[in-house]
Amino acid sequence: MRNAGESKTRKKLERLAWFLDSSIKVPGFNARFGLDGIIGLIPGVGDAITALISSVVISEAARMGAPKVLLLKMAFNVLVDTIFGAIPLVGDLFDFAWKANQRNVKLLNRYLDSPRETETTSRLFVWGLGAGLLGAAVLIGYLVVLLFQALFNLAGA
Repeated sequence: MRNAGESKTRKKLERLAWFLDSSIKVPGFNARFGLDGIIGLIPGVGDAITALISSVVISEAARMGAPKVLLLKMAFNVLVDTIFGAIPLVGDLFDFAWKANQRNVKLLNRYLDSPRETETTSRLFVWGLGAGLLGAAVLIGYLVVLLFQALFNLAGA
């Protein structure tokens, strides 16, 4: 059974995520965005500021005992939000859909309600992400080798 402190923390995190991701309704559309999208408009530092604010959810999850694989998954959500959010115009539109903070609060709530299942899916995600990064590194290495071969062929011709 959950204790009162955990329930109170959950509600605070849900409220923070809502403010950051969905607190403002777009008139005439069934779409919402939050302070993340507005702060993200500040050139150069806006997305860094929102990443710092988003880290509150991750640090609270760590304090509540979330496993490292879940914290990595949450950090990935914030990283994606920060990287794509930094792209002018496209990043602002991306904020409408991604909603990293609400994703992270849902992940935390799922973990607190069903720890074993959430940890397993998070572990699979982290392994898949690692495999994808390794595959990308191998592909980039292969392309670099092909580039150098082409340059040597041009230089020798």
